[in-house]
Amino acid sequence: MSSRLTGVGVGPGDPELVTVKGVNALRAAEVVVVPVMDTGERGRAEATVLHYVPAEKVVRVVFALNERTDRKRREAAWDAAGERVAGLLRERGSVAFATIGDPNVYSTFTYLAQTVGELVPGVTVETVPGITAMQDLAARSGAVLTEGTEPLTLVPVTAGSAVLKEALAGPGTVVAYKFGRQAGEVAAALRETGRLDDAVWGSALGLADESVRSAAEMDGTPLPYLSTLIAPPRRAGGRGGKL
Repeated sequence: MSSRLTGVGVGPGDPELVTVKGVNALRAAEVVVVPVMDTGERGRAEATVLHYVPAEKVVRVVFALNERTDRKRREAAWDAAGERVAGLLRERGSVAFATIGDPNVYSTFTYLAQTVGELVPGVTVETVPGITAMQDLAARSGAVLTEGTEPLTLVPVTAGSAVLKEALAGPGTVVAYKFGRQAGEVAAALRETGRLDDAVWGSALGLADESVRSAAEMDGTPLPYLSTLIAPPRRAGGRGGKL
């Protein structure tokens, strides 16, 4: 029996932002896998998926998503998750893996697909793109991500604040992911580069506890881990000025 693993992007959390193709992929798969932390609570991907498929079709697989320092423990969790999904592929043939955002942008699906590819020779791996947090935040805040010839730089602040500072010193819009725990350092970097007043941050987009605020309101207090920041460049010259 041929096997197929499909990474499906289900967006930042608002179930209305799952694409039609994404919904069709979730419904067509024999099993829908959702990643959960080893603490067991329901994540955004699972909550979103349950709007479109019955609970009995969903399989929760533990990833050490809250592990930031112990690499061996994290990789052991990835290996165990890969073994579990490989078993499901052998038994059922087709598995969809639901991931928040897009499966090709900082997604656990990347690690899963690598592991499963080694365990299930010949498996077909596909992805269905999803709406990203930066797109959703731009829509909810009115921030324009790019104009004309402006570049767009995406930085995970988990790589260190120096990487963010370097990006902010350059041209175009800078988007920062996973910056909540370093909110104070991020605010300082925005201030140093003159980007604080025009920047916006958001968390829990599309959910009941959604927050969309000006970056100027950040006071150094840690924010939710999955917070997103958009820092546009200063734009001048009127409409089409960047063309």
